Amino acid sequence: MRESIFGADRFQLLETFVRIVEAGSLSAAAAQLGATQPTVSRRLQALERAFGVRLIQRSTHAMGLTEEGQRCYERALELLKSWQTLEGDVHGASQQPAGTLRVVAPHAFGQDQFIEPLADYLRRYPDMRVEWLLHDRLPDFIGENIDCAIRVGHVLDPSLVAIRLGEVPRLVACAPALLQGRAVPEHPSDLTDLPWVALHTFYREDITLVHRRTGERVRVEITPRLSTDGLYAVAKAMRLGLGAGAASSWALAPDLVAGHLVHLVPEWTAEPLPVYLIYAPSRLQPVRLRRFIDIMKEHLPAELQASQATALSAAAL
Repeated sequence: MRESIFGADRFQLLETFVRIVEAGSLSAAAAQLGATQPTVSRRLQALERAFGVRLIQRSTHAMGLTEEGQRCYERALELLKSWQTLEGDVHGASQQPAGTLRVVAPHAFGQDQFIEPLADYLRRYPDMRVEWLLHDRLPDFIGENIDCAIRVGHVLDPSLVAIRLGEVPRLVACAPALLQGRAVPEHPSDLTDLPWVALHTFYREDITLVHRRTGERVRVEITPRLSTDGLYAVAKAMRLGLGAGAASSWALAPDLVAGHLVHLVPEWTAEPLPVYLIYAPSRLQPVRLRRFIDIMKEHLPAELQASQATALSAAAL
């Protein structure tokens, strides 16, 4: 008679199997689950004995799913996600997450705009710890064991789940000295003769500006003297007079207030950048991730709107 897995540990066996498949090896799955490799191996063997079939073909150098293993993986994901939904419905807001959440955030935003909602998350859930990883590249969610990432800019990978949180307004500015006593440019066509610094993650040799009231769009060709992927580097290069640039409103607001920068073409803005929270669709959503998503959706629209209001007020000074 085949051994039944319909006991208290059935979801543990299924989750272990899913982790093995997604991590690519028993050792990687063990690291992600905080277990030993022999423990993970025993769980896989128990699942295979229960079903009476081999789920994974293993050799010295490779590991692959059998046909039965592929079917098991697909159904296991469905079952585990359904169970998580049921857990959330039953426990509701009273369920307190615990453990470690691993989040990738953009380098500049991760040091500023996103810290307040992060702090709120940690205050609400004292048993949580967060690894807050700051870089702008898209992570390998499975290989790096990342729960989610915050992305500024469009998400081009259709295989990812992307939750839109808001958008980041951008202004065009430069150091006063760069104008050499000339009037502040009023139309995008007046910007082509200026030297530029480029945030090449979002613009390189041209940038599109949008009129605030009419929605008219004008493409401006530029020749950057400096091109970088760092927002803070662009802002400082602008302060030092290396060129005009377009950057997030919140990042430029203090320099506009202090008079270190001048707001150019004030009736025009660079196209705002969308902000997304993204995660791999095959990743299970533990309660710690669901609660984090809820807080980011709650906080970020207000944070981004406040940054826009502050920047526009500063630019009007």
